This record gives sequence, C-alpha cells and structure tokens, in this order.
Amino acid sequence: MDTQRAGFQRTPRLYVPASLAAGEAVTLKDQQSHYLLHVLRLQQGATFRLFNAVDGEWLAEITSVRKRDLTLRCDRRLREPQPPPDIDYLFAPLKHARLDYLAQKATEMGAGRLRPVITRRTVVERVNMERLRSNVIEAAEQCNLVGLPQVMEPQGLAEMIAQWDPARRLIYCDEASSHNDPLSALREIKPGPLALLIGPEGGFAPDEQALLKAQSFVSPISLGPRIIRSDTAAVAALALLQATLGDWR
Repeated sequence: MDTQRAGFQRTPRLYVPASLAAGEAVTLKDQQSHYLLHVLRLQQGATFRLFNAVDGEWLAEITSVRKRDLTLRCDRRLREPQPPPDIDYLFAPLKHARLDYLAQKATEMGAGRLRPVITRRTVVERVNMERLRSNVIEAAEQCNLVGLPQVMEPQGLAEMIAQWDPARRLIYCDEASSHNDPLSALREIKPGPLALLIGPEGGFAPDEQALLKAQSFVSPISLGPRIIRSDTAAVAALALLQATLGDWR
C-alpha cells in the first residue's frame, strides 16, 4: 500500500445517503454534524471521507460550519462501490446488545442482506429496524467497507420458505445434523447465490425442522459438539461459509 493511500485510510469516514460526485456539496445535520464538530473537533478546511453504496468513497473538505450543521464539498473519488457477496444472512432476532453485535459482525463478515426471521421459539418478535440499520452503518464505517448489506423487514419462517427462490441454496445450522464436519458439507454445495439461517436460542421447533428438511434447496450443517449462543453461531457459520464458498477463497 502506498503512503498516500495509507494516509487516506486514516482519515475519518462517514456513510451518507446523499449523492456524491466531484464538486457536489453535502450538508450534514444533527448527529453526523455533532460527531464531526464536537467529537472529532474538525474545523473548516479539514478533510473527511464520505461513502455510500452507489457512488463509492469520496474525499471531501469541510467548506462551511454553522451552529447546527456543516457543508462538505466532494473533491475526488477514492474507491468505487464494493457490493458485499451475494449471501443472505437470516436470523431469529435477539435482545438488544446481542442483536447489535450480530448485525455488526454479519456486516463485517460480508453478508449481502440481513433478514430477521420469526420462528416458534423466537424470544424477540419486534425488531427495531432503525437500530438494526444504524449498527450496519456503524460497522461499515469502522471497517472501511464501501457498501452496505440490505436490511430486510422481519418475516415468518413458513412464509419465507413459501416464497423462497430455489436457485438460492439455504444453509441452516442444525444441532442435530448428521454432518459432523461442516467444511466437508459446505464443499459439497455448488457455488452460487447463498443464504445462511441461524435459529433461536431454543432451536427450531420439530415442525420447523421438518419444514426445512423437506426442501430441496436446504442444506443442514453442524457447528460442532458444543452448544453455542446464536450470536456466536453467526460469526462461526459466516466464517465457514466465506472460507468455502464466499470471497475468502
């Protein structure tokens, strides 16, 4: 990595949904403005990196500072958009901090879409979608991603299966799976559109297990001999998936 590029990577960055282009002015308000002015203590003339999933990452300069907002001017593009791998991450929602962790780690690990799934034993049935998206954005900002996974609305398991595209292989973590070696099981799957499903803390109900195993597009895998929490399973399973079928190869 050259010295100039390394310097840019140390420049703070922020996700903005606004259009980014050479000479484009971007006004930041509220929390984003407060972060730049009062947390980072940036002043007029300071440079910053702005990014979104459509326009990529841009070097911008603060051109105007007011009491409650500031304006930046886009100078030049540093990186093109980098969409995440075509991997859907499906999960039974968890409580508060553990759901925050799950969303952040799934983003860091390269999930393309986050899809909450309501199962029989799901403890949390109402998902704070704004908080979920905020955690995704925070993880992308901190990990130098130039793109975001899409955050989908919650859906019931049976409804999801009924609407599923069979071309997308659905891999789910099954504590009763006969596949003791998850790597071998994953290597048997042909590359293509993928999805990973992590169930609730109490596992899938018997009828849900039967529903999943009856589908031709579903592949169960084991995560080893120990019982692990759902947020831990999220990281472990995504690492296995990326190493065998994703962009870690």
